[in-house]
Amino acid sequence: MKIKAAFILFIISISSFAFTIDVIDDIAAAIRSGNPKNISKFFIDNIDLKVIEKEDVYSKQQAEMILKDFFSKHAVKSYTVAHKSQPKAGSQYVIGTLETSNGKFRTYFLLKTTGTQTLIQQFRIETENE
Repeated sequence: MKIKAAFILFIISISSFAFTIDVIDDIAAAIRSGNPKNISKFFIDNIDLKVIEKEDVYSKQQAEMILKDFFSKHAVKSYTVAHKSQPKAGSQYVIGTLETSNGKFRTYFLLKTTGTQTLIQQFRIETENE
């Protein structure tokens, strides 16, 4: 009986890890598209957001508008994921490079998995020299 329970827990942990990888790929694709609506669908209701000089905890809708403003001024050329942490205690972070028409930016987002949902708790777009 203990072996069966351990096997079930193992399968659940592998499937949640695979789901997190899919979410990261989906978020990266949303960033590449420069579409704030596609990015914000992964946000928690009140997200810790920093976009260059604007930094605060914003509602999902406010954060989407800030991203819309950013992407209207900085057309996306490319986005690459530079580093992904190992999932730990339901959290994982991702660092990437966003190349736009106005230069390169460093991105960072923190994911938190609760139950079956993996959402972004913190999202940052910073100039490369920060």
